[in-house]
Amino acid sequence: MKVDKARLSKLESTYRGYLEGDLLDKFFEDFDIKFASGHWSAGDFMDRFATKGYFPEIDSSIEAQLKRVAEAGIRGVEFHDVLFLDENLKISEERITRIKEILHKLNLKTSNVNVDMFTDPRWKLGSVTHPNKSVREKALEILLQAADIAKEIGSPSLSFWPGQDGWDYNFESNYGLKFEWFLEACIKVARRCRDLGLKFGIEAKLKEPKEGNMIIPTTHLSGWLAYKVNEELGSKVMGVTIDYGHEMMYGVEPAFTVYALNKMGVPIVGFHVNAAKYRSNDEDRVFGTGDVWCFVDYLYAAIDVGYDGWFGEDQFTYRMNPVEAMKMSKEIFGNLMKKALLIYARKDELEKARETGDQVKIINAVKKIIFTE
Repeated sequence: MKVDKARLSKLESTYRGYLEGDLLDKFFEDFDIKFASGHWSAGDFMDRFATKGYFPEIDSSIEAQLKRVAEAGIRGVEFHDVLFLDENLKISEERITRIKEILHKLNLKTSNVNVDMFTDPRWKLGSVTHPNKSVREKALEILLQAADIAKEIGSPSLSFWPGQDGWDYNFESNYGLKFEWFLEACIKVARRCRDLGLKFGIEAKLKEPKEGNMIIPTTHLSGWLAYKVNEELGSKVMGVTIDYGHEMMYGVEPAFTVYALNKMGVPIVGFHVNAAKYRSNDEDRVFGTGDVWCFVDYLYAAIDVGYDGWFGEDQFTYRMNPVEAMKMSKEIFGNLMKKALLIYARKDELEKARETGDQVKIINAVKKIIFTE
């Protein structure tokens, strides 16, 4: 982001009041806020109850999804690697060429590539931590291949959410061995990403689809893992993709997580923006439809640590028109980001209040921005 005195001064003039429409777009452009959406946020949505989907009538092809992302006024898009693979999980140059042409036509940029090793049943017992060595080796092959895809379609990063890596029952797994396998895989993928000039991020999650025991359940653990990998490679190539809803699942303060990663010297590869209820499931609702104080604190932390990457919608708005839902998340995100920037413009005032330890003074320093600006 571009944050300086000249731009911050515009917050109470050019960008005064609620932002929407062209003014919202101008705000994003002026502050160079990189905002994207996962292609999956633009399609039909299914759950274990509505197995036929909530919008079965809409076209969920990748072409149609990308058109909806552009229609929502969003300039970046996250992909899953499987979109570029054939039935044998090999790279399809035809698919890469076609999607690159669509991106160019719609003036969209690739913000990140995620590795999908959670939908295919071959990964039901895990990917790089699968008990069968041949499956682990195939999973590593897929990860390394995904880095090549990310490079070819112009992504700055590769992100891995190990959705099927974990266990459901006590004594099911040799925990230490599983963790060793995971760490070894991360070192190899990070090395490939370093050679390709990419960042590599691990996305943590407490549970789902596992019943509560995923291999990397918290962002703090993923941060430690990245620290160890970077130490091994002598390069800060590995970092963390932080998902707001995942932080809510285990009841941590998301803003604190941002600062903790920064103090560890671990890069934040990407932010996934969405909403979830406190200590609930990964609901992936419209961003900002929860504790506004917590959201603004989170965005303030991103500004304060100098984050300059993408913010990507990762949402499953089951009963909403996907274009309207993506627009809504972008709009609310922009207005909450403006509040965070207004507080940042008064950082000295906030820090003076913090030095007193007086909670009333601290709340007084931000309350009018939270509620009125």
